[in-house]
Amino acid sequence: MKLLDIGEITERSGVKPSTLRYYEEVGLIQSVTRHGLRRQYEPQILTKLALITLAKAGGFSLNEIAGMFSEQGQLQIPRDQIRERADQIDEQIKELTALRDVLHHVADCPAPSHLECPSFQRMLKTTGKRKQTKRKPPTK
Repeated sequence: MKLLDIGEITERSGVKPSTLRYYEEVGLIQSVTRHGLRRQYEPQILTKLALITLAKAGGFSLNEIAGMFSEQGQLQIPRDQIRERADQIDEQIKELTALRDVLHHVADCPAPSHLECPSFQRMLKTTGKRKQTKRKPPTK
């Protein structure tokens, strides 16, 4: 099996060498040896890096991502956490869509003042109510 050095991994994965070294430091990945000062990795590290990148894009922390791999490095996807995160993303999409609609309206509204526009007033009230219902009660 041909090992890949840190430069090849960086080139193929798009992950910076400093990030690779950090991932190694926190135990997400591991090099198998060194060739001079350059870390050497098994080729399957590229798949693991792609999974880490995907999970980070999905909003998972590095600790959560680490929990998605067994001690032997095998992938163990926690489907309930993935489903929960997908639901959170759905909610974010709804909120961002509503925000986009408000911004389009503000940009295109023909009213002389936005505060005189009934549609804008409704949007303000709806936005205020939505944010208030999402707030968590203060902890003691």
